[in-house]
Amino acid sequence: MITLVRRVTAVCALGAALAACGTAEAPRTARPAPAAPTSAGPSRPPTLAPGPAGLTPVFSHGPRSAGKVVALTFDADMTAGQGPRAAAGERFDNPRLIAALRALRVPATVFMTGRWAEEYPEQARAIGRDPLFEVANHSYSHYAFTGDCYGLPTVSGERMRADVERAYGAFRKAGVADPVPYFRFPGGCYDRRALKAIAAAGVTAVQWDVVSGDAFATDADAVARQVGEGVRPGSVVVLHCTRSAAPVTERAVRMVVPELRRRGFRFVKVSELIGRVAP
Repeated sequence: MITLVRRVTAVCALGAALAACGTAEAPRTARPAPAAPTSAGPSRPPTLAPGPAGLTPVFSHGPRSAGKVVALTFDADMTAGQGPRAAAGERFDNPRLIAALRALRVPATVFMTGRWAEEYPEQARAIGRDPLFEVANHSYSHYAFTGDCYGLPTVSGERMRADVERAYGAFRKAGVADPVPYFRFPGGCYDRRALKAIAAAGVTAVQWDVVSGDAFATDADAVARQVGEGVRPGSVVVLHCTRSAAPVTERAVRMVVPELRRRGFRFVKVSELIGRVAP
């Protein structure tokens, strides 16, 4: 059973970088993925059936009764307007985090903005070609798809689908192999209009049920504790792959992974969780 974002109370300290808000949607059933967006490449992982009136389906966690699996997801955030900050030396990447996931052999889903892929094409390509990971869409610009979303700039309704598809184009240009047809709204903010606007892109919107609290955090122990306390079978955990905005994520992951494995959890990609949804 898929429930959507009831658990936003702890989220809204994330501010302009990235947090979580959403609306509830009815459970969906899994179906084979439609043809991915024309610029998305040949990837055909499972997606969810469209919602009422053909709205984009929304997924927040897998079945609770299908085993102790958990998906760690990492938002690689960079807005369209942050180029000058990157040029001045601010780091929106986190190579040590990716290296830690590889060393720990943890599969993960990276929700990447197109602007991030443009800024770090070699890293984007390496992540996309590593079978340990899957690259999903986090918009091109990281502009909000609703108003009043943690101070993020907004993208107009008529530009929403184009923003999603532009990100896939940026992935293709960077050499990302087979990005998956999953989309995470910037800030986690969406409404009916946004779900309708991107429906033709053929994506499943992916939210989460566990907020790590890593954005702007300075205490890795607190982040690890929050994740550990929140994880249940089928959970999707939201973390960040942005060094300047989430500086303790790597250390937190190095604590979380062995602890969850000790508790019997196995790490999977989002595609595996969606594939577990009962028809």
